[in-house]
Amino acid sequence: MASLASCIFCKIIKGEIPSMKLLETESVFAFMDIGPIAKGHCLVIPKHHAAKLTDLPDDQMADILPTIKKLAAATGAENYNILQNNGRPAHQVVDHVHFHIIPKPADAGDKEGLVIGWPTQKDLSKDDINKIFEEMKSKL
Repeated sequence: MASLASCIFCKIIKGEIPSMKLLETESVFAFMDIGPIAKGHCLVIPKHHAAKLTDLPDDQMADILPTIKKLAAATGAENYNILQNNGRPAHQVVDHVHFHIIPKPADAGDKEGLVIGWPTQKDLSKDDINKIFEEMKSKL
């Protein structure tokens, strides 16, 4: 895991690494992705360094969704993905919470944007799902 001092996103926030800044508030920073998978692909990051979403204090989350909503609208795309990964097995590359806004142009098909299939856990019975539900609910 990257330390605060070596975190590329923390360096972008501080201006130590240049970025194409789109929007900034007291708690978030938004900029264009330099390896976009679609036209308008951008990132929203909290200024508070946290590796995973569960590490981010609640008081640092207020501007995240409104910023994502503004940027999604600014792309002009009717369809888009909002993606946030936590940990290497979940495809997180930078150890700083970040949200991808990935436009999916209507005429792009599978040529542009995020291409994913949603694998269903067919081996989970209704009883299994209910057990998981009860376990999760008890932790809230």
